[in-house]
Amino acid sequence: MYAIIETGGKQVKVEEGQEVYVEKVDASEGEEVTFDNVIFVGGGEVKTGSPYVDGAKVSAKVQKHGRQKKITVFKMKKRKGYRRKQGHRQPYTKVIIDKIEA
Repeated sequence: MYAIIETGGKQVKVEEGQEVYVEKVDASEGEEVTFDNVIFVGGGEVKTGSPYVDGAKVSAKVQKHGRQKKITVFKMKKRKGYRRKQGHRQPYTKVIIDKIEA
């Protein structure tokens, strides 16, 4: 059984027992998190939502928090002497999917 959930403005396909990196979730390590925005549930019986499946939820456990590799943002306008260099590291949360209820 798998599900497609919406978290952090992104859609993620998850299965039970899977480790998933999602946008930062406001929960401490080892804490249980519930994702209620389930868009699709597949497997034996298929359920689709409009926009979300009624009564469906995905529970997961927070394993760790971190930040991704640094990316460089460089802006430049030719012949004008305009240059801006900036770095960014996006925060993430690693969760382990425990149960999919549909």
